[in-house]
Amino acid sequence: MQAHPFPLRQGWSTPSGEAGEEPARTVPLPALSRAALHEFYAARVADAAALTGCALAVGHGLAQGRSCLWVRQEAFDWEAGQPHAPGLCEWGLDPARLLILRVKDVTAALQAGLEGARCAGLGAVFIELWGEAPAYDLTASRRLALAARASGVPLLLTRIAAKARPSAAETRWELRALPSRALAAQAPGLPAFELTLLRARNGREGQHDHLEWDRDVRQFLSRTATDTRPAEPALPSLPGAVVSVSFDRPRPPEPEPFARREAS
Repeated sequence: MQAHPFPLRQGWSTPSGEAGEEPARTVPLPALSRAALHEFYAARVADAAALTGCALAVGHGLAQGRSCLWVRQEAFDWEAGQPHAPGLCEWGLDPARLLILRVKDVTAALQAGLEGARCAGLGAVFIELWGEAPAYDLTASRRLALAARASGVPLLLTRIAAKARPSAAETRWELRALPSRALAAQAPGLPAFELTLLRARNGREGQHDHLEWDRDVRQFLSRTATDTRPAEPALPSLPGAVVSVSFDRPRPPEPEPFARREAS
């Protein structure tokens, strides 16, 4: 069974322990088997977009340049929005190689994902499920896992608004979005995640990893590694009055009305 590690930037230690050019802390992520079922759970409903992006990025690394099938319930279009081609490119996916199939319910999503996992010509299969989804039981997960094992196609299943429960998945992850760290000139930082391994056959359950996704090199970075970026130079003062803009600043209290002066 072929395994594929999480894509990490050159210069960062790999899961196998091979160090790169620059010293950094090891990212202790286990290798993901291609011919297997892997589950990704959102810690909160608000983490749906982050979970989907992270799963797509991982699946892109496993697909090895081949086309992928993405099966999603129609409810995702209402709750989390529709896929956006430029956004998919930011996560390393080529929209021309992504087949998106929208279905009405969980049963249809599982059946479509099963047929996709049986197709050896695909690079990976993604299945998005919303809610507890009783149809996704131990029997359904075993069918998906056996299909992935037979064809060699990795199958990544994301769960939103659901609690983790026993299944035939080889690994099970929980993802929580983290605040990003600002870049130069206070530019928006890289997407950040807290990834927790809930289940693995190598006995490493419970490990936590703080990661960032670098869209320029399309690889994960260790957020816990030492930050070697140079300090920001002080901005030159500007002439005249400058009003700062803040989006999360609380509204100032209303001024007290002037007391009327009593007539003498």
